[in-house]
Amino acid sequence: MMKLKGKELLLIDKMKKNSYILLFILLVSCTSNTIFEKPKDLIPKDTMSLLLQEMIISTSAKFIKNKNNQKNINYMPFVYERFKIDSTRFESSNYYYMSTIDLYQEILEKAKASINAQQDVLKKAKKTIRFH
Repeated sequence: MMKLKGKELLLIDKMKKNSYILLFILLVSCTSNTIFEKPKDLIPKDTMSLLLQEMIISTSAKFIKNKNNQKNINYMPFVYERFKIDSTRFESSNYYYMSTIDLYQEILEKAKASINAQQDVLKKAKKTIRFH
């Protein structure tokens, strides 16, 4: 094994330091802090939460037969119509809220809690009906 001299050891040490600095700069520059510009027709937080609830329910209902024994019906146009919005407005608002992750998480948690509450009410009603 060859022994390294003092200058070579200093050069290797400097290269290590430079590589650590480069790695640090790379990691810092890769973190995403992109927040999209707020759209002019932004859907309010509460409405967005309700909208997402309805979208989840309508997406789930697509594979369940309705009262006319029909399946695979796209209910999304009805959701958009109910909230008087179009898919473009939803998309721009959704992108904005997704870029502000804390706000979006709050909206999603509120929607989830509401769906769970509705589910609990339906389960209780189903038990009540079963016992009568």
